[in-house]
Amino acid sequence: MSITYQENNKIFHLTTKNSDYQIQIDPFGYLLHLYYGKKTSHDAVGITTFYDRGFSGNPGDVIGDRTYSMDTLPQEFPMDGTGDYRNIALSLEDCKGTQACDFRYLSHSIKKGKYTLNGLPYVYAREEQAETLEILLKDDVLGMELTLLYGVIPEINCITRSAILENKSSEIVTVDKAAAACLDFLTGDFDVITFHGRHTMERNVDRSPVGYYATSVGSRRGTSSHQYNPLMILADQKTTEEYGKCYSMSFVYSGGFEASVEKDQFNQTRMLMGLQSSNLRYRIKPGKQWIIPEVILSHSENGLTQLSHQLHDCINNHIIRGKYQKGPRPILINSWEANYFDINADNLIGLAKEASELGIDMLVMDDGWFGKRNNDDAGLGDWTVNEDKLGMSLSEMIDKINALGMKFGIWFEPEMINEDSDLYRAHPDYAMTIPGRKPGHARDQLLLDFSREEVVENIYQQMKDILDHNHIEYVKWDFNRSISDVFSHSDRIAGEVLYDYMIGLYGLLERLCQDYPDILIEGCSGGGGRFDAGMMYYTPQIWCSDNTDAINRTLIQYGTSFGYPISTVGSHVSAVPNHQTGRITSLKTRATVAMSGTFGYELDLSKLSQEEKDTIKEQVAEYKKYAALIAEGRYYRLSDPKEEHVCAWSFVSANQEECLMNTIQLQIESNMKVFYVKFRGLAEHSYYKDEKTGSIYSSDILMEIGLPLKLLFEEYHSEQLYLKKVEA
Repeated sequence: MSITYQENNKIFHLTTKNSDYQIQIDPFGYLLHLYYGKKTSHDAVGITTFYDRGFSGNPGDVIGDRTYSMDTLPQEFPMDGTGDYRNIALSLEDCKGTQACDFRYLSHSIKKGKYTLNGLPYVYAREEQAETLEILLKDDVLGMELTLLYGVIPEINCITRSAILENKSSEIVTVDKAAAACLDFLTGDFDVITFHGRHTMERNVDRSPVGYYATSVGSRRGTSSHQYNPLMILADQKTTEEYGKCYSMSFVYSGGFEASVEKDQFNQTRMLMGLQSSNLRYRIKPGKQWIIPEVILSHSENGLTQLSHQLHDCINNHIIRGKYQKGPRPILINSWEANYFDINADNLIGLAKEASELGIDMLVMDDGWFGKRNNDDAGLGDWTVNEDKLGMSLSEMIDKINALGMKFGIWFEPEMINEDSDLYRAHPDYAMTIPGRKPGHARDQLLLDFSREEVVENIYQQMKDILDHNHIEYVKWDFNRSISDVFSHSDRIAGEVLYDYMIGLYGLLERLCQDYPDILIEGCSGGGGRFDAGMMYYTPQIWCSDNTDAINRTLIQYGTSFGYPISTVGSHVSAVPNHQTGRITSLKTRATVAMSGTFGYELDLSKLSQEEKDTIKEQVAEYKKYAALIAEGRYYRLSDPKEEHVCAWSFVSANQEECLMNTIQLQIESNMKVFYVKFRGLAEHSYYKDEKTGSIYSSDILMEIGLPLKLLFEEYHSEQLYLKKVEA
């Protein structure tokens, strides 16, 4: 069993393949966090200390014992009002405005299989793959019950945490703060690794020491955001890719979040992740339940690469669902950078014909096909085909594209509305605006209030009409602004709207996934503004960034790889000079970078030379040959593109028979030093053959010394090396 309870010392053991997690019920009914780390069969008893600490108060139960303080003990779920002055996981307010909660142990149950979460995305597993621990706590004064949920998936070394609040009183209780997971460490000197950025430059890696202050990242934008990602890693200060211990938290949620880590007065470290508290004030009515979204915990004793692999396994095998969970995805050409808003059937069919001849699988019609949409000022909310603009019906155009051997995909931005739209004119209250105030705009658009069921239903019916009557095999789901002007023409207060908005969004996505299981949905939010495990439950791939510059993408995709598998990364070859940076890179280099993802093209094929078209044809064939290895192989970061003049990475098959190594030369200097790429993940004491040159290499030498790269005086030169294991 992966979950056990020892009655004699009241300790829970949550055990994975390589880790152990221990919780103890103390004599007062509080849950103490004893241990999370390397697998052990021993109980972590006797590690908590009890001293009289100045200005660290004592609960009312222990009057006369000044050594017992919630301000110093390692806790499983710290709460507001118990005398813990560190960061807390939960804060509640009663109907009188009093902020305090004090939940104590009531009971527990251990069940086969993994718990589910109604209306929210979650890590799923078959009954034989996982176990669930439910710990029921109660606050007698508030009349509230709190169920802490733990899901243990031993094979991938992941433990999930969520919680459910239930109001058993006759009064409303309001949630002011809610985190799903807390980790308390009694010892250790850690670095915290976070992922910051901006639109077109997402998920840059930041690593800094944990000090005597709170390091907090999060999003107040109503989405997980370009600016910060809901992934946080805590690592020993000497931890590298291959060595040392590290811990991660990843939020299975796409709205505002908050993650923090701090070292306290006694050198203890606390790590928390949950909902963004600055936008939260949720009323739980009598008899109602409220769910805190899930956090994935993972631990590695062998460095950051192993931690990444565990998170990749969790997302690939226990988050992503449906037809496109496994295997390569279709190679597509997107119309945006080829045509922008100037689309019609002739240029789309022409683009499809060119693409078909090059072996590309799918044409995606991007923005501009609906309503009065000739620019970004109008049309959002009116999901009706503009046949006058296309020059024929959508179904006729799709038939012609399908006749070329091409699949067809379409772009939607379902959560948005323009004031210049029929939907807004009919239902201005559907837009999220504050009465009496001029609304804030972004990209000249407003947000639809998806916290209201009738708004979601309207958009669903419009999308359904398109999808039911046309042969569509892919949907690009876009979201091109942050959320502001939070208000709902319903009985919700502002602090409830953003959470209920996400419930509405997830409900719409779930209906589409169930009604159209053969359609591949790709998420997008100005690129990577909503790149999180929550969206991956519905969209198996996400447009990684609106920045398609190959050199910038090495940094973006490097940071993304720490928490998310390559199978989720939407990555395309675009035109040069690049539309975002003006940089010129070779077609080969652009393809090398884009192949570390779902792969596709974002350019006007008619403007290419015959030589360039021949190159693309070769690239498409090359990618299809390696697609399974790229999608399902182990991903290794072989250099740090922020620190080194070469970006190198590789894919190694599960059986270690194949390896695809990629390099990009980021800088050129006079009289350069030779760069040795040290391989990882190969079978030890084995030999590998270079497919192109026939050269044979010792795996031990490749992993210990590395392979020297040729010194070429060529800006942004790239190489791909495919190795196959051979007998000596």
